[in-house]
Amino acid sequence: MTAYSDIQVDTPYNGVQLIRLNRHDAHNALRTALLGELATALAAAAEDKRVRAVVITGSEKVFAAGADIKEMAALDAVGLWKDQRPQHWQTIRSFSKPLIASVNGYCLGGGMELAMHADMIIAGEDARFGQPEINLGIIPGAGGTQRLVRSVGKALAMKLVLSGEFINAREALAAGLVAEVTQPELTLKRATALAETIASKSPIALRLAKEAILASYETPLSQGLELERKAFLFLAATQDRQEGIDAFLEKRPPQFTGQ
Repeated sequence: MTAYSDIQVDTPYNGVQLIRLNRHDAHNALRTALLGELATALAAAAEDKRVRAVVITGSEKVFAAGADIKEMAALDAVGLWKDQRPQHWQTIRSFSKPLIASVNGYCLGGGMELAMHADMIIAGEDARFGQPEINLGIIPGAGGTQRLVRSVGKALAMKLVLSGEFINAREALAAGLVAEVTQPELTLKRATALAETIASKSPIALRLAKEAILASYETPLSQGLELERKAFLFLAATQDRQEGIDAFLEKRPPQFTGQ
């Protein structure tokens, strides 16, 4: 089993694996080592048949406050060019199973970019979201400008990135950045319960549904509809599809196997 220091990886339960960011003394700052461990954990989860969904969370007061500024300050342009961070982000981005971010407290900079890599965000009432990189004379560098505008639109994305100001959980919900807002003490419980609900579905259908939805950000409507139709037809040949129909007709819960 892989040993981690910057994250904690729980044993899968009810099809869900919980990953906790574990640099609480540094407000879960996303140094390269943490991102590398997270990428390794997600790569392993992608191959683990026990895992059907993953929840990523931080602490009660902070999800992640951003990149590790001390580490960043030691790198010049060439150092940043050689850095392994883009490869780690690519591994996180390509994770094929449902990924939920459970967010309490501050979710800023790289932390917000990490949350936006998830398929959905469950936020506590105390959550605060922002891209304050502009205050350091830089801009988001892990997809923040691109994902944010696709989530909340141009106007709010411009406001957050150009001003460095934060928004609260309710504002994030209204803007479409988060899927649901809960009481702070219930955030992880709700995210886990939702993950368990998702994990009870057909793994094949979940993967194809995720792929189709993500493709909608990068393809014309006609191409997206074609992709959706092909996935729909492919699922007609699976055992899970037959099990789902049989269970519905027999009025019992389906038992999906990913076949």
